[in-house]
Amino acid sequence: MESVNISQTRTIVPRLHYSNSLLAKIIDVLKHKKSKAKKSNQILLTEYEDQDPTCTKAIDLERTVSFSIEILYYIQKRIDGVSRIDEIPKLFPSLVPMIRTISAQLVDIHPESSQHLSELSVHLGSIVLDSATITTAQFDFSQSNVESSLMLDEVKLMVDSKINKQYPHLDFF
Repeated sequence: MESVNISQTRTIVPRLHYSNSLLAKIIDVLKHKKSKAKKSNQILLTEYEDQDPTCTKAIDLERTVSFSIEILYYIQKRIDGVSRIDEIPKLFPSLVPMIRTISAQLVDIHPESSQHLSELSVHLGSIVLDSATITTAQFDFSQSNVESSLMLDEVKLMVDSKINKQYPHLDFF
């Protein structure tokens, strides 16, 4: 049994590094997409009326990309904060639903990032299961879903506030 644990532990570290690398690439792509959207929105606002559907749709795209980036930064911090295998079953279970939520939101906006996020969720899910097996940890998926929902709501409020400050003359509600 001991040799199985050592072997499994050795397989987690490279997958964790790969997941972190994939996450960094996704963030970079989305940051570029956000920058382009922000510049485009500034131009759109000078050409169209504030409540024009084109403007609203463009700003919603910027909001979604900003939201995705903020959630992914949070996930990146969680991954970077792991120093021991026994921390993974405590810190990671709520990350997978967050990644899936972001992936679903990006499927029409940036399909490639959505695809990479789906891959990332599979990797992190397998890392969670393997680390729980190794450490004999148990986790509550209901609690993970609650944590995930709370974090998504918190970040949504923050991003909405930033967008409202960035475009104060627009009424989003």
